[in-house]
Amino acid sequence: MNNSYKHSLSTNSKIEQISVNRCFDGEQHYYCHESTATKTPMTFSIYLPDEALAGRRCPAVLYLSGLTCNADNVTHKAHFQQKCSELGMIFIAPDTSPRSHDAHDVANDERYFVGQGASYYVDATQAPWAEHFNMQSYIVDELYDLLRSEFPIDSIGITGHSMGGHGALLLGFKFPSKFVSVSALSPVCAASESAWGQAAYTEYFGDDKALWAQADASQMIVEVGQQYASILVDQGAADNFLAEGQLQTPKLQAACEKAKQPLTLRYQAGHDHSYYFIQTVINDHIEHHWRMAQMG
Repeated sequence: MNNSYKHSLSTNSKIEQISVNRCFDGEQHYYCHESTATKTPMTFSIYLPDEALAGRRCPAVLYLSGLTCNADNVTHKAHFQQKCSELGMIFIAPDTSPRSHDAHDVANDERYFVGQGASYYVDATQAPWAEHFNMQSYIVDELYDLLRSEFPIDSIGITGHSMGGHGALLLGFKFPSKFVSVSALSPVCAASESAWGQAAYTEYFGDDKALWAQADASQMIVEVGQQYASILVDQGAADNFLAEGQLQTPKLQAACEKAKQPLTLRYQAGHDHSYYFIQTVINDHIEHHWRMAQMG
């Protein structure tokens, strides 16, 4: 089945297969490609259930990872494959930013919440970031179109963790025509008001607070209003980043109330910010996206 699917990629395919591993009733694949948005090589993982491997169109969920992560973290540690196998759901995990690679020298910062691994899924306007840090364009235009052209995808929902939860909420509401569903795990809900986000946006946007507002998930939800039948957000109640004010979860709740956007917000007692928490709730999020895809 590996070879038959590999050969089914378009003959002028822009993606190169890195690895394939059988996992439950499906396969875990990794691919790389040259990105025009970031001007660097980019890598993503994709779980394809047997239905997709046989060419049947399946719903997909796009997962945006958090600070310092790449596609490996969720692919290796979230344990989503079994539920996706059972439901016939495709699961895609891109990288969190462009990275330095051979001939590509990409800007970086010694702070873990700025630079490589910390794109916030925005298009930077300031030097030196603007040349490569175009992750909004990469996710919603380039990668989105690439996925739909190369794989049997019926619809796409978006989710993510921490900075990636911010990305899922922001891009889901900024580009609602692209996505049928939205969820988030421990999201940065108001990036322009968190220390992490303020540090990143000072670098990426300078002092232009209008750009900061356009890259703040809670402000975007208020601006565009209800876009989805319901969104699901899980937050660990013992998350140290919640206590530190990095996540600003009440601002998301207030934004959804103002926008009349139905929100299921669950605080999970005793849970922190880690992948142990993600393992605990990931199946609920996959089922949420699967249900929304059926409604669509």
